[in-house]
Amino acid sequence: MSTTLSWKATFRSYLDKRLLWVFMLACSSGFPWVLIGSNMSGWLKDAGLTRAAIGYFGSVFTVYAFNFLWAPLIDRVKIPILYPILGQRRSWIFLCQSFILVLTLLIAGTHPATNLMLTSMLALGIAIFSATQDIAIDAYRIDTFPRQQTSKLPQAAAMAVIGWWTGYSLPGYFAFMNADGMGWNGVYYAMAVVVAILMLFTLLVGEPITEREALQQEAEGKYNKVMKSHAATWFSVTVIEPFWDFFKRNGLKVALTILLFVFLFKIGEAFLGRMSIVFYKEIGFSNEQIGHYSKLIGWGATIFFTLLGSVFNVKFGIVRGLMIGGTAMAASNLMFAWIANVGPNELLFLATILVDNFTTAFSTVAFVSFLTLLTGTAFSATQYALLASLGNLGRTTLASFSGQLIDVLNDWSTFFIITALMVIPSLIMLYSLRHFFDHVSDQHRSKKRKE
Repeated sequence: MSTTLSWKATFRSYLDKRLLWVFMLACSSGFPWVLIGSNMSGWLKDAGLTRAAIGYFGSVFTVYAFNFLWAPLIDRVKIPILYPILGQRRSWIFLCQSFILVLTLLIAGTHPATNLMLTSMLALGIAIFSATQDIAIDAYRIDTFPRQQTSKLPQAAAMAVIGWWTGYSLPGYFAFMNADGMGWNGVYYAMAVVVAILMLFTLLVGEPITEREALQQEAEGKYNKVMKSHAATWFSVTVIEPFWDFFKRNGLKVALTILLFVFLFKIGEAFLGRMSIVFYKEIGFSNEQIGHYSKLIGWGATIFFTLLGSVFNVKFGIVRGLMIGGTAMAASNLMFAWIANVGPNELLFLATILVDNFTTAFSTVAFVSFLTLLTGTAFSATQYALLASLGNLGRTTLASFSGQLIDVLNDWSTFFIITALMVIPSLIMLYSLRHFFDHVSDQHRSKKRKE
């Protein structure tokens, strides 16, 4: 799936203010993973919880695997007061951010060591509103850069990835650099300020103009012919039509293969990510070293490599980028096995962070572009949420057992080798789909030439 853009045209096409909007909202998507992910893992570890307990705490992320169940509401329900002011996508994003702000302030006053249940419930609340916010943010990006604009998909995906990692890494860097001095409670009060800044971002970006409502009304017209009530028509268009449209466009066999690929692709990365902070601490790195290398340098590397990966995907195609990125992502996990054998060597830590961020950024750009290519215009929130939820199902539900797996193995090196092997089945499935996506790409280019 290659494009015909010259190198000059490829670089010039990045000068699009809509890409900045995607970046700003993506910061909001990455930030909650700091609150209930890396920061929380560090806080729980410092509070004396076991590896298995920390792994199980991460099961709050399971919410992300099921957000497709209420994704149709983000496509169809208009929020009173906010909708006339902000529009469909931004109103949902702003509402979710408001709840995240309140929950962040509440979790800042807890003490996990003495009241783990309350901390878990507040973290679950953040996960629910974060997962809902993600539906609207992804839909915003797809509405702004629909799948027909094939050459723009990797660029929009790159801005989404860069924004996500900016929202995740920079606050995470601040947290780990100040955790020993401020205490984790103080860190979380500071995190509430970050949420307020992200809410300002939502007010500054522009709402995309789409044909979504016209297409939904067209679908309602079809259902009205067979349904006896307006409520039944609304329910059918909202809940049934998005999934029916996905399987109809791709065919049952291809659709099921796509869904299985999406489920499996990120599992190895998720197992590693869930235990990475625990690993760094156990191997002997300090909070400041983790903040400096994993968060700050990792953020800079991610931005650079994400842009590089998006240029490659624009020029040479999304599926080829996925194959290369997936293979490299698996190989990079072996660097962590090397650290496990050598110990807390800062130079090796730096090299591992650079390699890991390169492979993760490269594969994620292709993966996000790939998912966007599969969505329709009328129900972008629901269809993308279905695909993203499957990816998150592997990353959250199965990865919750990562702490238990390392306890059973009692060997970090073997653990990281296993995570490297987890990507192989998904790459085999992707290879089997290559001709289908070449055909889709040809159709898009043919349609664009006719227009």
